[in-house]
Amino acid sequence: MVVNIGLIGVGAIGKVHIERIQNRISGAQVVAVCDLPKKEAETKKIAKAIGAEYFADGFELIKSDKVDAVVITTNDPAHPQYTLAAIEADKHVFCEKPMAVDPADCIKVMDAEMKHGKRLVQVGFMRAFDRGYDEVKAELDSHKYGEPLLLHCTHRNPSVGTEYDTPMAVENTAVHEMFTLPWLLGENFISAKVTLPRKQTRNTHSNLHDPQMIYLETESGVLVDLEVFVNCQWGYDINCKVVCETGELSLLDPHYHEVKTANKDSVPISEDWSDRFVQAYDTEFQSWTNSVIADKTSGPSAWDGYCASVSTAAASKSRETGKTEPINLIDCPNPEFYGVSKNKESV
Repeated sequence: MVVNIGLIGVGAIGKVHIERIQNRISGAQVVAVCDLPKKEAETKKIAKAIGAEYFADGFELIKSDKVDAVVITTNDPAHPQYTLAAIEADKHVFCEKPMAVDPADCIKVMDAEMKHGKRLVQVGFMRAFDRGYDEVKAELDSHKYGEPLLLHCTHRNPSVGTEYDTPMAVENTAVHEMFTLPWLLGENFISAKVTLPRKQTRNTHSNLHDPQMIYLETESGVLVDLEVFVNCQWGYDINCKVVCETGELSLLDPHYHEVKTANKDSVPISEDWSDRFVQAYDTEFQSWTNSVIADKTSGPSAWDGYCASVSTAAASKSRETGKTEPINLIDCPNPEFYGVSKNKESV
């Protein structure tokens, strides 16, 4: 079986996913594409290049008999409406993060999915498919180094455009950690605080406070500090150090060479997200494709999307109030449906 995919949103990550699906994923092909009217010419060009059908309307693409499953890579506000439409059409849907910025929209997606009677939604939290994070999680789960006590994390981009603003540092960037760290630890966050350092990089702009610091606490009392610095200039620098009772676990940037020259010994840093997590994205999409063929979605779920959304909403509120804000999750409405353990984690 070959899964015929309709992709909505041909921006940067949409183009990367099209290339990935067409060239590196077994059992899938993009047969339909769509984007905003202002991108009509570009979208038609992409459709022609890959032999896909152009759709002017995302909802029509979802309803098309030619489309077996849907990939949503639009701007964030459009994610919930297309996800809900895919559920209504009984089609598996891969929705890039965040599933929704507003937790209430996440609840609507869960309600629709549960009413439909089977899981159809996978959220694009690719770090669950990254070898480095997976190995750190395995070490933590082994309990060889005692209990985790502290996490020191960074999420750094070399630069961002002028359309990127202060809230996006939490809602579009730190949302990855809001999913990944609870998954890593096996427990949820209970509070968040965002601090805007008085001193900023000269490489930012008037609508973006950069860098930012986020402080989080988990159910058992693990403390997390997360630096979000999206104009660091030196590369896409993702770090996670887990301090345990008798050891420290940390990620390595997945480069496999070093350079010795001019009395220096150096290891490269990834240039961007598509470089740093290329293998994770490939593994993620192959896993999703396999689950669509089996008609059994198993990756990061709508519940995971909801939990991350509640955490980012609390962090965003903290940025405005200057206070530590609680992260209050509803009880999972159907733990068996979402595979949620007593710690409320599903991946």
